[in-house]
Amino acid sequence: MLANASLGIVLRHDDEFDFADRLGGIAIDGREVTRRQRQQLRFPSVIGHADPQDAIEKAQRALRENNIKGEVVVADNGSTDASRTIAEKQEARAVLVNEPGYGNALMGGIAAARGRFVIIGDADASYDFLETPKIVEKLRAGFDLVQGCRLPVGGGSIRPGAMPFLHRWIGNPFFSFLVRKWFRAPINDVYCGLRGFSKAMYERLDQRCTGMEFATEMIIKASLLGEKITGVPITLHPDGRTSHAPHLKTFRDGWRTFRYFLMCSPRWLFVVPSAIFIAFGLLGYLVAMPSLSIRRGSFDAHTLLFASLAILCGYQCILFAVFAKTFAVTEGFLPPDRHLERFFEIVNLERGLVVAGLALLAGGALLLAAIRQWWLTGFGHLDYAYTMRFVVPGATLVALGFQTVFSSFFVSILGMRRK
Repeated sequence: MLANASLGIVLRHDDEFDFADRLGGIAIDGREVTRRQRQQLRFPSVIGHADPQDAIEKAQRALRENNIKGEVVVADNGSTDASRTIAEKQEARAVLVNEPGYGNALMGGIAAARGRFVIIGDADASYDFLETPKIVEKLRAGFDLVQGCRLPVGGGSIRPGAMPFLHRWIGNPFFSFLVRKWFRAPINDVYCGLRGFSKAMYERLDQRCTGMEFATEMIIKASLLGEKITGVPITLHPDGRTSHAPHLKTFRDGWRTFRYFLMCSPRWLFVVPSAIFIAFGLLGYLVAMPSLSIRRGSFDAHTLLFASLAILCGYQCILFAVFAKTFAVTEGFLPPDRHLERFFEIVNLERGLVVAGLALLAGGALLLAAIRQWWLTGFGHLDYAYTMRFVVPGATLVALGFQTVFSSFFVSILGMRRK
């Protein structure tokens, strides 16, 4: 039984890269190996009573039958079963990872790996490690990230009972579509746990997520950085754990994935809604300021109030988009963005304060004009339809000015370089 554990199997093997230093004529894929280059395959998993021995044996068999030399490394971050003992008996190298979490286990195991390539996959009997040579072949061909695909759309297959209905027909296709649309990642199965990548690419990604988002973070960052990505068809088998049900929760984990997608794409979370809000707000001003009437409907001061509300909400969304993007890039959740860098070359703290000052002056002038109208009436009753055309835009401009002042300081703090 495992308590808050995540287990990984790492295989190190040699390949035919960088021809130099002969190894005595060992042939792989019909070519002579002349310099030893280690490649490593890593298979992380939270295991109940799915015997890791079978996973290790199949991984070693895949290496042996394909003339790939290597070792197995088990990364353990809290198991209470005999997984480490089993690994050591099968001549695997055990690595203890103190921090809990799926991502932490992966980071610990990958850090311990000394090879050129890494392949990760769940060791719960759902993946057949004999399929890993297909991934190795793609890595040898020069791809940086090779994602397995269990779905028929990518040539894969799913055995009966291996994937829940909602995951198979709704969740996985939906999130795979989003990762292709939003991040342009050329994959068809975003959740597949069997994948391979170069160690050099992994180091470039500088991953930060320590939980289940680790796997998604890898795909998104790799695509944004322009890494070479491809997929290979694989077969998904039923989960082999018998001591407890799988840890995945359909709606909880689906929301976590969607939340992470939104965090990585402020455009869809903030910019698109802000554009809609501001468009409605400007349209409201366009018809309300001249008191237009369309058929039997007239647009007056109340329309201005709704329009101002839409503009304020839209502007707030824009500010949060800048905050989110700045924080994500500064903290390493997203790679540097040239559009964001260009934005800050044009919009800096000082210019933001100037624009805010102009908005405050314009808004204050409109409010003073409204007060003057009140003074001219002897501080009596006002023609609200007329006066509100000064008050509403003036109050809106003052609110936008104050938001801009403090947002300019805040985004400057977020963007500060620090160790």
